[in-house]
Amino acid sequence: MKIIQEHQKCIGCGSCAAVCPKYWQISSDGKSQVIGSKVNSKGNYELEVEKIGCNQEAADICPVQCIRIVC
Repeated sequence: MKIIQEHQKCIGCGSCAAVCPKYWQISSDGKSQVIGSKVNSKGNYELEVEKIGCNQEAADICPVQCIRIVC
């Protein structure tokens, strides 16, 4: 499974980091970032995980829906 974040769409509200601090942090540009992620070929942040955990809640709470969970 993968967590994909369209970083450019992020508004930096911090909701994802509030509900899922194990995986999310506010980066130096003021936007959220998946901890340990890499930038994929489309310029999005991506992290492979075995379990989704609180990331589904982070995706659901995001006001701009820039977080996707891909199985």
